[in-house]
Amino acid sequence: LIGTGIGVSPWTVLAEGLTNYVNWTVGFATFIISLIVLLCWIPLKQTPGIGTVLNALIVAIVIDFSLPFIPEINNFFGKLLFIFFGVIITGIGGSVYLISNLGPGPRDGLMTGIQKKTDLPLAWIRSLIEITAVIFGWLLGGTFGIGTILFALGIGPSYSLSIYTLNKVLNSEN
Repeated sequence: LIGTGIGVSPWTVLAEGLTNYVNWTVGFATFIISLIVLLCWIPLKQTPGIGTVLNALIVAIVIDFSLPFIPEINNFFGKLLFIFFGVIITGIGGSVYLISNLGPGPRDGLMTGIQKKTDLPLAWIRSLIEITAVIFGWLLGGTFGIGTILFALGIGPSYSLSIYTLNKVLNSEN
């Protein structure tokens, strides 16, 4: 999404907004936000695992190290295609490690914890979490655009569909 220039993911909006007030990189701000999100797990009785720790560290590090190498996309259709595939890949990737039971990433654990407490559809919860991150990030001055909206509204359904599909595939083999 960063390479499209038409909006970043909701959590990156928040991280960018935070960097407007502190002298941190976007990756480090992402890591700090992950730690804050983990504190929200306490009332949800979520349990972190090795996947939780690795997600918080790897995502933050990859953001900082990959930013200089992200290509600029000049074609608007190409930008939308990148956003579409970014949402799909994020949903599939997150679903794979959620199903592996190694511990969800901070944002994913927040999503699953709220889902267990409320019994609302996972897609709704994830979309609401993403929209909340966008609002706070935008208020702090983070980059916002159509890519942000598409990601915020698409990631919940992408997770839901990916989890459903992976569960069907894995359970059909047993």
